[in-house]
Amino acid sequence: MKRKYLYPILIIIVTIGFYYVEQYEGEYTTEQNGDGVSEYGFFYLPTSTTGAIITHDHYSLSYSEKHEQAEWVAYELKKEHLSDNNFKRPYFKQDKKVRSSSADWRNYKKSGYERGHLCPAGDRRFTYEAFEETFFTSNVSPQNREFNSGIWNALEQKTRYWAQLYDGVYVVTGGVLSDDLDDIGYEAVSVPRYFYKVILKENAKNSKMIAFLMPHKKSNTSLKQFVVPVDKIEKLTGIDFFPQLDDKIENQLEASSGTKGWKF
Repeated sequence: MKRKYLYPILIIIVTIGFYYVEQYEGEYTTEQNGDGVSEYGFFYLPTSTTGAIITHDHYSLSYSEKHEQAEWVAYELKKEHLSDNNFKRPYFKQDKKVRSSSADWRNYKKSGYERGHLCPAGDRRFTYEAFEETFFTSNVSPQNREFNSGIWNALEQKTRYWAQLYDGVYVVTGGVLSDDLDDIGYEAVSVPRYFYKVILKENAKNSKMIAFLMPHKKSNTSLKQFVVPVDKIEKLTGIDFFPQLDDKIENQLEASSGTKGWKF
């Protein structure tokens, strides 16, 4: 090959390589050390059934291509994260860190379902960048309006209350994904029948955990009625939520279904 053709070809190859690195640099399976801190700085990541863990600046997720949504989203909600900033709501956009790209927001149009946040925008108002990051479609799941604005919103508000009261909590949340779900849109985005939220408050002397499993429908029932053992959600999802906790503490906390220690 003549030299005059070699250099342009090399430049094209290098350019394409940088493009794909930039597009997909966020997809990996995360390893954690003994303190429960991932090498990327996030605490207590659950296990992934898909192997596609994506880490953004302010939350992490495990993406299920089959269901076109996250099987879980995990983040720390610190007391100092709580803010009343009233940012302009951005447009939803696909997550390019997902190798196949997350679901197109157009799947939700005229579906009868809203794009329900998993990591709530309301938990990330401390900067506009953090707020905007929650509008990736990898962070949403189909939710009907009455559920999204009703009992689910009440649980999100209660979580913020606990973050304020207990000086921060760890949160893992998502829909229960299975093979027999209805779907919406041209990419067949699954519609979960149940949603869950697992909350951990770690303390050197008194760690505590509480989990909620909610049918995907309107409800006027007290939040306490949806409290279940974490073990139950793990059996439904195949996810180990806090594998880096000491086994004795993890087993004790995950077996409990009480509300003791959590102020309602």
